[in-house]
Amino acid sequence: MKHNVYIITNKREGVLYIGKTGDLKKRMYQHKNKVHPTTFSARYNLDKLVYFEEHKTEVEAKLREKQMKKWKRSWKIDLIKKTNPDWKDLYKNL
Repeated sequence: MKHNVYIITNKREGVLYIGKTGDLKKRMYQHKNKVHPTTFSARYNLDKLVYFEEHKTEVEAKLREKQMKKWKRSWKIDLIKKTNPDWKDLYKNL
């Protein structure tokens, strides 16, 4: 099973949300369709997948998620720009 850490946003350099999941495609469907309407991502219309990385274990993914959530905003933006300079929605390619 793949374990992913991901970053979603509402627009280029907009609000950022970092999460982890065992099923990225399903989780992104939930974000895009606001399946959980009271969550942070739904309130801020965060539905564009701009970064993700795979990990072998859930423990690794959880540690990475915690690490990234402590980062400065500028570090997160730099990470996105390195792999996705145009801030394209990567969901379409999953």
